[in-house]
Amino acid sequence: MDHDDSTASQRIDGRIAELDDWRGETLARIRSVLKRAEPELVEEWKWRGVPVWSRAGMICTGETYKNTVKMTFAKGASLPDPSGLFNSSLDGNTRRAIDIHEGDEIDEDALTALIQAAVELNLSKGPRSRKRG
Repeated sequence: MDHDDSTASQRIDGRIAELDDWRGETLARIRSVLKRAEPELVEEWKWRGVPVWSRAGMICTGETYKNTVKMTFAKGASLPDPSGLFNSSLDGNTRRAIDIHEGDEIDEDALTALIQAAVELNLSKGPRSRKRG
């Protein structure tokens, strides 16, 4: 798996370009919100072509499907979501997702707050330390 930041970023650029419809525009927009919300995010390319954004652990993915762009937050169930952005994967114990369809408005302020909360959660966990027995 290639975790070279520039290569991952180029692959995400490529995905956005090849999706020359609303999905590419949406992926580019959420990527822009992610980068503004947390300038130190790391871009990765995993699982046969899924953009992943991380900071002290995974924040979210940006999966594209025929009718949906899905942002899956790795620890979404632990995040405050006062604006009700999460609308998918609501029954899981850990992840939560936002399915964005063509024509959907993106509440960038609420999304920024969610991204920042996810980063804070990851940073608050700190490096995993092994308990000595």
